[in-house]
Amino acid sequence: MKEQRVQRQAIRGHVLSVASECVPLLKTGGLADVVGALPGALAARCWDMRVLMPAYRGLAAQLDGAEEVWTGKALFGGPAMVLKGRVDEMEVMLLSAPHLYDRDGGPYGKAGADYPDNAERFAALSWVAAEIARDGLGDGWRPDILHAHDWQGGLAPAYLRYGPPTKVKSVVTIHNIAFQGLAPAAKLAALKLPAGEFTSKGLEYYGQISALKAGLVTADAITTVSPTYAEELMRPEFGMGLQGVIAARAARVRGILNGVDTAGWDPAADSAAVPYDAARMAGKAENRKRLIAEFGLGDVPGPLAIVVSRLTGQKGVDLIPEVLEDFVALGGGLVVLGTGDAALEAAMRAAAERFPGRVGVKIGYDEALSHRMFAGADAVLVPSRFEPCGLTQMYGLRYGTIPVVAATGGLADTVITASPMAVATGAATGIAFHPTDALALGQALRRLCQLHANPETWAGLQGAAMRQPVGWESSSAAYAALYAELLA
Repeated sequence: MKEQRVQRQAIRGHVLSVASECVPLLKTGGLADVVGALPGALAARCWDMRVLMPAYRGLAAQLDGAEEVWTGKALFGGPAMVLKGRVDEMEVMLLSAPHLYDRDGGPYGKAGADYPDNAERFAALSWVAAEIARDGLGDGWRPDILHAHDWQGGLAPAYLRYGPPTKVKSVVTIHNIAFQGLAPAAKLAALKLPAGEFTSKGLEYYGQISALKAGLVTADAITTVSPTYAEELMRPEFGMGLQGVIAARAARVRGILNGVDTAGWDPAADSAAVPYDAARMAGKAENRKRLIAEFGLGDVPGPLAIVVSRLTGQKGVDLIPEVLEDFVALGGGLVVLGTGDAALEAAMRAAAERFPGRVGVKIGYDEALSHRMFAGADAVLVPSRFEPCGLTQMYGLRYGTIPVVAATGGLADTVITASPMAVATGAATGIAFHPTDALALGQALRRLCQLHANPETWAGLQGAAMRQPVGWESSSAAYAALYAELLA
């Protein structure tokens, strides 16, 4: 009890994090990992964070000790309430509005198509977040900071700004600017947005409403998920039409690199694989043999590479078939796990047929298999055309599975490329290439094979990768500093 009282006294502030998904309740991408990791990371720095997300079908049943803390009679077409409870020691709040979220599809759509009312669904989430930020909850909890994630929470800072005055500060984090939450201008009134703010300096984006832009122009601070991505977003090739907005608010933009869950991704304690660490690598060799057997491959004398990714053009997956022939000729092998564009799924299957015994493919996603792949592979390929942060390369570093990455966004911030000087000094942790095209990727794979062929050099590269800090320690410190700065 004494320790609990000390912790309560040490709280520096309360933060409401609003997002569309959160591990362990629901995940479609890296956003959920970040939203799920932040509360615990910030608690260690005396910041109390609660997560608010929609109560998609079946999620409320996962809450321990659920209690109602907010009620709304009419929320964008129906009644709603907020339930507070715990999931794996994390305090979570679910916005229960059956007319918006109780559906048998995914969180954003069904059968490959977005729900037609997504603008209203996530405006509702943002509206409730702003109401909680302004008025607090029935249990007495009141946030000092409203932290919105991506376009799904983008309207929350706008509702806060356009409503009655408040001392609550707001932050919006861009996880991927390619998704902006666009809606027809005719929905302004339906979304409870002031018509007077539909201007080029406000909500308007090429004649439409942009939920993400709304957050960018109204939040007290903007963060991106890596320092390099923050710089890239001010350039037209990366800014997706919002580069001018971000550049105009450059003084309020901060790049804070994501971390990974180092407990969940730990080669020394991974239940999905034979354990190993930097000092005892025999387990990795055994995992390699098992991975080769699992995918029915033959002898792979060179590096065994993996791709664990959405199969999309953004991820640069289309470049891989162009370089496979040379990579296989140099002794390399490839294992692919992912799902995405039908044409790229077909291209991966065709690669497996073309190079039997050297290329294995599984279309889909399997969390346990992804752990086995990182544990057993020599390298992980991340040839993204843009990558706000990326977690895959950090999982590779953690497992001594050397990242081969495009030099963009968070990939550039986390991988120290194996230049001759970096290798000589023991600083290299992977291979970064530029530009993002097949020629540069092919050259990077040739470099990978050269490094792999020298056991002493390869061991040094793996050791440096596994020593690289990839957890949330420095990232949570940066968020805590930002919150403190806003309140000051």
